[in-house]
Amino acid sequence: MRILEMKKTLGIIVGLLFISLAQVNAQTTPSNTKKSLDKVVAVIGGSIILQSEIDMQYAQYLSQGNPDNADVRCQILQGLISQKILGQQAIIDSIAVTEDDVDNEIDRRLRSSIARAGGQERLEQFLNRSLIQYKDEIRPDIKEMLIANKMQGKITENVAVTPLEVKRYFDAIPKDSLPFFNTEVEIGEVVVYPKMNKLEKEAFRDKTEALRLRVKGGEDFATLARLYSQDPGSAREGGDLGFMDRTGLVKEFAATAFKLKSGELSQVIETEFGFHVLQLVERRGEQVNVRHILIKTEPVQASMDRAKAHIDSVYNKVVKKTVDFGTAASLYSDNNDTKYNGGMMLNAENVQSRTTFIPTDKLDPAIFLTVDTMKAGTVSQPVLFTAADGKQGYRFLLLKSKTGPHQANLEQDFPKIKEVAFEDKTNRTVSEWFEKRRKITYIKIDSEFQTCSEIATWTTAQN
Repeated sequence: MRILEMKKTLGIIVGLLFISLAQVNAQTTPSNTKKSLDKVVAVIGGSIILQSEIDMQYAQYLSQGNPDNADVRCQILQGLISQKILGQQAIIDSIAVTEDDVDNEIDRRLRSSIARAGGQERLEQFLNRSLIQYKDEIRPDIKEMLIANKMQGKITENVAVTPLEVKRYFDAIPKDSLPFFNTEVEIGEVVVYPKMNKLEKEAFRDKTEALRLRVKGGEDFATLARLYSQDPGSAREGGDLGFMDRTGLVKEFAATAFKLKSGELSQVIETEFGFHVLQLVERRGEQVNVRHILIKTEPVQASMDRAKAHIDSVYNKVVKKTVDFGTAASLYSDNNDTKYNGGMMLNAENVQSRTTFIPTDKLDPAIFLTVDTMKAGTVSQPVLFTAADGKQGYRFLLLKSKTGPHQANLEQDFPKIKEVAFEDKTNRTVSEWFEKRRKITYIKIDSEFQTCSEIATWTTAQN
């Protein structure tokens, strides 16, 4: 593997880093565990890499159902070497991460692991240790990973590509290697969800208040959450959301959660999701572990009728050109994911590039059926639809553009080619940075890994 691929390898390590030490212990006997933990497989400047570090990440690789593959161990070591060198430079450049950053990353990963395992108790059984113990064990590795990521970000922060560089990159691609693009469309939307008045919401508030009073009367909060909460992500956990900071919570929810004392029950509050009652489990600085019961508000017919009348009015303004589509979306649309982008949808499989060009085979079937017969520049009639989160509302669509199947060319595909050219320049920048560090860093690799093609580049250094 060339040094050019270090960036991708480091990404693999980031994915594998959150691992279970229990898995390693289960795969080693007491007699060889000590040997594995004590063995140094690489010395990178003033840092070492232990066999146990590789074993732990390899155990995670196997736990995901992957086949035994010696090359993966080489890739893991390659990524760890990259991470150590980035970390050492970060110290020189005074790059650090806060303890809150580390806490947030650990909690984010734990929430994902808890969801995959089917609950905190099952995850702890799988790990053979408490989550508190496990968090302490993985903390140094998570911190090192975050610092390495931040250092790599500094290396590439000033990378940019000019139109001339994009053209040169495109011209260097062999003509028979140019990609072929299927039909792509640009689609905008204006969405209106029904909004209920205070009287229409009263029944849902009363239901939530009744549950709050039952908890206050001595019934178990977690049991009631499992039975009645309409939050599918936390109901089976007794309403427990795990530790979260303010950025992970909607404004009204966070404002209440951070005022509660341990064990205290909140009044009923309203958010965009419905009505909640909260109970604080624990607070650690600027993070809270809170459980809640959610009762969603279901729109009544009168609110649906108002929404329909509202979107018809907006649609007529767009059709009569008294307001352009982008302005209508920013002023009237209830979909925050698109309204601040002039109503335009982003390619969900390539959100990072923020491209609005979406292959038709990646469209929601209902959207495809609507725009398939439309002409570019036209809008569809408002229709009732159900969003991914189950909410019902009305929307109309704009087909901004439609590009037929074609082989890549600069005129039609400049944004895509620019993205690839940028990634190539970023990789080369990282590669060149590592090449310089390789020549001035003491690197010693154990003979067991000397045959790895991924490691060969490192062992040709001056030492």
